[in-house]
Parts: sequence; C-alpha cells; structure tokens
Amino acid sequence: MALFALFGAALIAATLIPAQSEAVLVAMLMAGTYPVWLLLVVASAGNVLGAIINWGLGRYAARFSQRRWFPASPVQLERAARWYSRWGYLSLLGSWLRIIGDPITAAAGLMREPFWRFALLVTLAKVGRYAVLAAVTLQLI
Repeated sequence: MALFALFGAALIAATLIPAQSEAVLVAMLMAGTYPVWLLLVVASAGNVLGAIINWGLGRYAARFSQRRWFPASPVQLERAARWYSRWGYLSLLGSWLRIIGDPITAAAGLMREPFWRFALLVTLAKVGRYAVLAAVTLQLI
C-alpha cells in the first residue's frame, strides 16, 4: 500500500497539480522498509507517467485552445511556444525543477516533441533527481 502511495504522490507531483513527492520518498527511505532501488523505480515511474500526462495534454488539448473554458490564454500558449523554441528539447532535462518543470513537459507536447526523445530526457531528469535525493538522504541518516 505504501508503494502505491509513493507512486501516486510522484504521479500527481509531476502533473500540473501542485504536490510534493520528495517528502514521501524521504520518509520511506528513512523507514528502511523497502529496498532503495525499489523506491527509486516506483517514484520515478510515477513521476515520468505524470510528465507523460502533461505531454499528452499539451499535444492533444491544444486543439481546444480557442474554447472559453481552456485553462491557458492564447498569449500564454504563444509565450510557452516561444520559450520552448528558444531552449529546445534539452530544456526537458529541467523537467525535475519545481514550478517550471511541469509546464516544460506540457510545452513539449504543444510543440510536438517526438515522444521517444521526450520520454528519454524526462526519464533521465526524473531518475537523476530521485537518485540524488536518495543519496543525500542516506548520507544524513
């Protein structure tokens, strides 16, 4: 059950919904109930899946951008497109960052970033972040 909670926290944290998965991972690392590698796999899988949801929203929801209920204005969409065009697919390595990471993944979908490259770069970024967090946590306990 705890692994499902970690997966869920990581998934939600990677979507555009504000949440935090690091505290859940650190608590589970400190408890020592599960192997570190398993916690990293579960957290990373949830976080990457959440980023894929953002990519899909950006890719497929853009067709509704002229609707009144659409959550982003045309100005915001244009700003995101310009930003992503400027920094390109390597900006996906920053997908682990707070506040800007989730919009980067949605912008990648909007800009029609190929899924294989998106998934590869986001996976590297997300796994890397959790691995560093785990290493620091384990050094402190």
